[in-house]
Amino acid sequence: MTVLVIGTFDTKKVEYEYLIDELLKHDVKIIAMNIGIFADQLAQSEIEYVSNQQVVDRAGKNLDDILKDNDRGLAMNVMAQGAAVLSTELFKQNRIDGVIGMGGSGGSSVVAAAMRSLPIGVPKVLLSTMAGGETSAYVGCKDIVMIPSITDISGLNRISRRMISLSAAAIAGMIKNSPFTEPEKDTQKIIAASMFGNTTDCVDRCREMLANETTEIIVFHATGTGGRTMESLVDDGYVDGCLDITTTEIADEVCGGILSAGPDRLGAPGRRGIPHLVVPGCIDMANFGAIDTVPKRYRESGRQLYEWNPAITLMRTSVEENIQMGKIFAEKLNASTGPVHVLIPLNGVSILDADGERFCDREADQAMFDTLKANLSDKIEVTELNQNINAPEFSTAAVEIFQTMMAE
Repeated sequence: MTVLVIGTFDTKKVEYEYLIDELLKHDVKIIAMNIGIFADQLAQSEIEYVSNQQVVDRAGKNLDDILKDNDRGLAMNVMAQGAAVLSTELFKQNRIDGVIGMGGSGGSSVVAAAMRSLPIGVPKVLLSTMAGGETSAYVGCKDIVMIPSITDISGLNRISRRMISLSAAAIAGMIKNSPFTEPEKDTQKIIAASMFGNTTDCVDRCREMLANETTEIIVFHATGTGGRTMESLVDDGYVDGCLDITTTEIADEVCGGILSAGPDRLGAPGRRGIPHLVVPGCIDMANFGAIDTVPKRYRESGRQLYEWNPAITLMRTSVEENIQMGKIFAEKLNASTGPVHVLIPLNGVSILDADGERFCDREADQAMFDTLKANLSDKIEVTELNQNINAPEFSTAAVEIFQTMMAE
């Protein structure tokens, strides 16, 4: 069992020497990768080293040039690129079983970039001053375990020693007790489904109808992170089909909401060429935090707002925003290399968009539907149902269409 230790050995030599001593107590082998700008080797001569020169080489850069530039930001970007390439190589060569690192904001960003290059399921532990705050920039869509360092990682003291020891025990325990194995794709088909509170009834019914001994349904909450994670798993080849019932993250991307999955949402299934059933679920709403966090331009322009709970405020999307979403959907789906089918619920794309509910706005909905159809390739089939998205009949139709796509 081998642990890849990634760190700035030039500025945090003492801390990393202590980490390696703690790891060696757990009877693991170690490969140490230096992402520091200046060459330095730790006291433990018996372990294998990957030099900073090797890291920079893998990024296609020259270490002397980086030293001359004296640009810390550039140096970290280069180290992040090189560390990711080397980590992937070591993993594919079956030379590492897990990875650990530690640092402040800069060191954590480089270590995390290397960790994100590895598949989900490979043990990853990052002891960081940034843990406990906003960590999405570090974790991304991967399963990085971030442990708060409590103190700064600067010298050794009774607290930092304890946190380093716990981190070493964590990565060693993960590797020993739950080593990484490749997913068994041949036994079951993996179906990814997107869900939100406002589409739960629909997705639950679909999941119950589809799940059997040959099919496993993995549901992702469309909260930005959920959509990015789903797309990442599709890109990595884990998913055989995508039941994309809830595409609300596109609304947040258009309106500047807090649950955007980024501009690449809807892209991965098309790149992989897997069956992709697309429903404009919950595009009637953009998500913001507490009501006083909604952008001033929305609060003062008479937009329809609804406090879903104390932490979430929903805003009804407008005709103009729905037109924009229709164009985005069409552009993404037209680029697909696999089978795509669009299923439209004409009587509401969410609970709140049902007849008589507070977000019911058929003009806005139809603006999206008409724009989508006008810009969509003739090769992509569109089915419209006079049902709300959460009606049992809609779920049944979705499953029937999707099963046909999977069979073909």
